[in-house]
Amino acid sequence: MPVEGARLVARKPSERRLAPAIEDKNIMAHIPDGVLSNPVLLAGTVVSVAGVAFGLRGLDPVRIPKVAVLSAVLFVASLVHFPAGLSSVHLLLNGLAGIVLGWAVFPAMLVALLLQAVLFGFGGLVVLGVNTMDMAVPALLAGGLFRLLWRDGCSQGRAAVLGAVAGGGAVLATAVMVALVLALSGREFETAARLVVVTHLPVMVVEAAFTAAAVSLLARVKPELLARQP
Repeated sequence: MPVEGARLVARKPSERRLAPAIEDKNIMAHIPDGVLSNPVLLAGTVVSVAGVAFGLRGLDPVRIPKVAVLSAVLFVASLVHFPAGLSSVHLLLNGLAGIVLGWAVFPAMLVALLLQAVLFGFGGLVVLGVNTMDMAVPALLAGGLFRLLWRDGCSQGRAAVLGAVAGGGAVLATAVMVALVLALSGREFETAARLVVVTHLPVMVVEAAFTAAAVSLLARVKPELLARQP
């Protein structure tokens, strides 16, 4: 997220940190550099490094094409933005990715967000760890919940319900995590934090419906994709 330094010279420290968030309307899951506090950045980086390491350790070479495809899907989905008041929203699809990839969702998400930051300026490099954490942790939890309740031979209706819960729940959890890291970085971000959660309630509904349909289809034509992933 490029920020015009000349416009920030005369601002107070809190205003300088708030400016990138205001000027970057796509703050959801793409928090720009220069916004978050150092402890939050460090914590996000540690969590993401650990998640990527664990995901790569359990990644079988046979699954690499599947991870690459889902990473590309995540990359493209986040490029389509819809206006939502002063901000904008986009599809996340991290619930579906968590169901299909398991721990491999961490490296898949990292690659997608890195390319978006480098190629289009969405988010930033310093904040990449936090953005990855905000997307991948809810994805992993959603996938874990799905596999906990999923059984081979489940009906398509049950698969759709579980998919809806995972898809919608992952979006809500991501919005809450983004709001939390903003709030922990300063009181000046409390309004933005609330805005993130409110504006993504419609996205939660859309993704719940989309993930329900996708999981129902997978349960019918390729149920092995829904099996437990390492």
